[in-house]
Amino acid sequence: MTNTDPMIIAKAESWLNSNIDAKSKSDIQALLASPDHTELIDSFYRDLEFGTGGLRGVMGVGSNRMNVYTIAMATQGLANYLLKCFPGEVISVAITHDCRINNTLFADTTANVFTANGIKVKYYREMRPTPMLSFAIRHFGCKSGVMVTASHNPKEYNGYKAYWSDGGQVVAPHDVNIIAEVQKITSVDDVNWNKNDALIEFIETDFDFVYLNEVKKMSLSPNEIMLQKDMPIVFSPIHGASGKTVPAALKIYGFENIHIVKEQAEPDGNFPTVIYPNPEEKEALNMAIELGKKVNAELVLACDPDGDRYAACVPDGNGGFELLNGNQGGSLITYYLLSKWREHGKLTGDQFMVNTIVTTELINEICAGFNVICYNVLTGFKNIAAIIKELEGKKQFIAGGEESYGYMVGDFVRDKDANSAAAIFAELVAYYKTKGQSVQDVLAEIYMEYGFYKEHLISVTKKGKDGAEQIQALMAGYRNDKPSEINGVKVVKIVDVKESKVFDLKNNTESVLEMDKSNVIQFYLEDGSKISARPSGTEPKIKYYFSVNEKLPNRDAYRAVEESLDKKIQGLMTFFS
Repeated sequence: MTNTDPMIIAKAESWLNSNIDAKSKSDIQALLASPDHTELIDSFYRDLEFGTGGLRGVMGVGSNRMNVYTIAMATQGLANYLLKCFPGEVISVAITHDCRINNTLFADTTANVFTANGIKVKYYREMRPTPMLSFAIRHFGCKSGVMVTASHNPKEYNGYKAYWSDGGQVVAPHDVNIIAEVQKITSVDDVNWNKNDALIEFIETDFDFVYLNEVKKMSLSPNEIMLQKDMPIVFSPIHGASGKTVPAALKIYGFENIHIVKEQAEPDGNFPTVIYPNPEEKEALNMAIELGKKVNAELVLACDPDGDRYAACVPDGNGGFELLNGNQGGSLITYYLLSKWREHGKLTGDQFMVNTIVTTELINEICAGFNVICYNVLTGFKNIAAIIKELEGKKQFIAGGEESYGYMVGDFVRDKDANSAAAIFAELVAYYKTKGQSVQDVLAEIYMEYGFYKEHLISVTKKGKDGAEQIQALMAGYRNDKPSEINGVKVVKIVDVKESKVFDLKNNTESVLEMDKSNVIQFYLEDGSKISARPSGTEPKIKYYFSVNEKLPNRDAYRAVEESLDKKIQGLMTFFS
């Protein structure tokens, strides 16, 4: 038998002796009885961490798994914090979920624990995308909200995202305070299970139109859409929660020729037609692209399961489709919005946009070209929402995004929103089509003016406890043994966000970084390249973001410069692999 830490055995037995259901007890007994304790260790070696974004993990029994008990304990902690923050007030929260396995069970559990603590619940009658949860919090004046989703993770995962009254995911000081309250709930027996159904009010489907009317207000080119209303558009929700909302957003903009991928239209947490339900992976878009070829689509769109991220594919000129990455999509939307705002005389100097530190700096360059300030924040839309809240009533937010296919247009939602982003992207395709330009033409125009930027992301997953320790060791290595050159190019600056330090290797100086701490380290090279290393906060994974750029001397040099940039990225990837 595996030599297992007695603390892990004790934790499993404490669960076994608590007030949990018979099936869960049977599963724990099976783990204890197994000669191989690998699964037991992974299930109980720690409590599933309630991080600044909430919970995310593999479903199953145990303290390190997503189940009704870890969900209930997290909700009890959040409820306790809300009761402390708003004593004597009527507190309400909004709840919804996407298509994942156990999502209704987990959302119901969340609702029940809130009501047991005297907190009212605004509960969507049907699953809805994440941005609609954010919108409901603001619309109904809720103090908090919960979205049950694991975004684009594999089918074995589920998650729990906590939101605050501004509609954004929780940030300081609430994030650490909620974590502290959740950590006080050490047993399922600490949870108040005495639900009160009278405190639940359902949000019905007619509320969709309230949200969609806000989406429609973001439209800037209704005349061009009218001219291109029959433009064929293909859409796939990849079995997720956006199957009704994205087509509705496109229709309210004026698009009439929308084709849904039937095989992926119905919600299904098993995601039977894809390996991963992640629109960043072209494999997940194969069916949509095939339909796009059949109907001669001008645009192919797809969303992740919780409908906060979108992907766009455009014709490549050779009978196929090119999947734009999140940096390209974000740059195109930024350029389009700023162009139209300037055309309409709306750029008064009081507007701003937001970019994350691992997203292309091309967006910063575009904003500078329009004399619009662009704030750079840590990864995560909660940080974009925090800037909007800080500047509310002082400056006007236009849009913001990050490289992982997330974008937010307008401030009526305080999280990334695939519904409005997809509608705006369709609008920009229609707009430039009336001008005789393809998306590639517009990208070339942007590169000519602001520089040819190219980015690439690789994710390295390390499973289990050992994997988490390996990732910690990698990050420690980058900090303790700083490289002076990468792929033969000198490192001129290192930004350590966790340690709040900027190391200027050129001048051998050190300065303080004015930014919240996060486990991110960035390397800036002499040739303008930038590499960011960031462990995931919710799973044992480390992400490397590579960014390179060159001047594009003329349009004819497009392919040659692209090949040069690809070689640079390959060299950087080899160094970090």
